[in-house]
Amino acid sequence: MLIVPEREIADLMTRDAAFAAVEKVFAAMASGKAYNFPVVREAIGHEDALYGFKGGFDRAGLTLGLKAGGYWPNNLEKRGLINHQSTVFLFDPDTGKAKAMVGGNLLTALRTAAASSVSIRHLARKDAKVIGMIGAGHQAKFQLRAALEQRDFEKVIGWNLHPEMLSNLEEVAAEAGLPFEAVDLDEMRAADVIISITSSFDAILNADQVSPGTHVACMGTDTKGKQEVDPQLLVKADVFTDEVAQSISIGEAQHAVAQGLIAEADVAQLGAVINCTNPGRISDDQITLFDGTGVGLQDLAVAAAVVDLAVEKGIAIEVDF
Repeated sequence: MLIVPEREIADLMTRDAAFAAVEKVFAAMASGKAYNFPVVREAIGHEDALYGFKGGFDRAGLTLGLKAGGYWPNNLEKRGLINHQSTVFLFDPDTGKAKAMVGGNLLTALRTAAASSVSIRHLARKDAKVIGMIGAGHQAKFQLRAALEQRDFEKVIGWNLHPEMLSNLEEVAAEAGLPFEAVDLDEMRAADVIISITSSFDAILNADQVSPGTHVACMGTDTKGKQEVDPQLLVKADVFTDEVAQSISIGEAQHAVAQGLIAEADVAQLGAVINCTNPGRISDDQITLFDGTGVGLQDLAVAAAVVDLAVEKGIAIEVDF
């Protein structure tokens, strides 16, 4: 079995490689060549942690495995560790033998950012100039860096429950040579693209705070009960997702579906847009919304790419197992 430690990931996986892996697996999912297994996600009753498993099988890429991990909200304050902790395990689909174990923390951040970035590539207006960020934590920096590569943005605006954290967004905007402005939620109407990346259990963004033509990527809702936007926004928008079953059960669409505002049939796969079997955006006034729930196949795709690179560069650790 091969091991690729967390410390090696930063030198192996780029944003471009993560984007390519995630886009490819979304397309495979939509064409029926890849599927995710049911998600297990539980509050373990210790350290306020959420722990679980996401897995799947990609027949096209012959990638089989799972990611184990979750969210430990006290890590940063108590231990100086990031709150999200995970490890990816890959298996040989021909024999079932363990093939690789890969550090999953940075990979999770990169693949989550890549997912929203893929949605911007395929759904945002070509002339989008202002990007709005809701949330300014650790993951928000990855989201913004990836998103800025998808359009010729001219300005970044941001809102966070704790305004002192907005310096994270300002830092990334400065890296890109763009101005940054802290705004109220009502001022999100100025954004052409909005990314929400929070751990909220209450709607933050209202439907009337989103202008016609905006693309919204909701990236924080991945557990039953979580919520970032007003369910009425999903009524106004054309809704796309990574995995429909997850979107309506643990994703942002769970609330609109539970309230009878939209149906499962109203949620489309982003992969269908990539495969050109769904037109995606068809007008400049259309609001599009991507519900990024985070699927196991994303993790497996980026982990498999990392293993290949680690072997190529001679830094994968081989152990008898």
